[in-house]
Amino acid sequence: MTARIIDGKGIAAEIRGDLAKQVAELTAQGKTPGLEVILVGDDPASTVYVRNKERACKEVGINSTVHRLPAETTREELLGLIERLNNDTAVHGILVQLPLPSHLDEDEVINAISPKKDVDGFHPINAGKLLIGDDDAFVACTPAGVLELVKRTEVPIKGQNVVIVGRSNIVGKPAAVLFLREHATVTVCHSRTKDVAEECRRADILIAAVGRPEMIKKDWVKPGAVVIDVGINRVDGKLVGDVDFENVKEVAGAITPVPGGVGPMTIAMLLRATVESAARG
Repeated sequence: MTARIIDGKGIAAEIRGDLAKQVAELTAQGKTPGLEVILVGDDPASTVYVRNKERACKEVGINSTVHRLPAETTREELLGLIERLNNDTAVHGILVQLPLPSHLDEDEVINAISPKKDVDGFHPINAGKLLIGDDDAFVACTPAGVLELVKRTEVPIKGQNVVIVGRSNIVGKPAAVLFLREHATVTVCHSRTKDVAEECRRADILIAAVGRPEMIKKDWVKPGAVVIDVGINRVDGKLVGDVDFENVKEVAGAITPVPGGVGPMTIAMLLRATVESAARG
């Protein structure tokens, strides 16, 4: 058996097409969605991510400006920019690209963004709203994209065993809450889990978000399971995920590739959140 490849790139393109229509409608009402992206320094990966976001915004008609700041930008300068954007009614979403230079406190910066414009879903207020099931929460874009991938692939979620490898605030924890809300039974594995492989074998839906190249092996996966690979690692110049793709695809029922799986969905969810913010406002 060879797994069905889940085409995140294609699904993200469909979502962008739908969003373009919504943006056109909002623009006709005088409410063109606006996303402001702040990039501090010249981290190569961040530069690529920001360029992709810029291109996607242009495609769907979202007004977007990238504030490219030098690495030595001070705390006061960055917080001052965020405050100005918080008060700008033409701005519906604010995204500060992480990681930041070491002299800047990421938590302080995230907390400075208005929760109503926190389209990345990282602000504690949005994280708290997600936990209690408040529907107006902005949700972290990567786990939102994971859930959307699973839904659009018509994979059953209710009553299924979902195992998430990784407990980060950006992916693992919000993904656990999202799948709980869909009535799955959720297990989160981490560095202190006694037998990660055994936990993974119980999964109907396995989500790998741990940041270790090809950690998830073929014999960790239940035959027919759906495998979602959030990892993106560069090994010998090649991008690979957290899943041993070539071998796992022989036993999985469906699997996301790297690249072309979760990555495009993350940007699509960012655009969707920005459009939702504009519609609210």
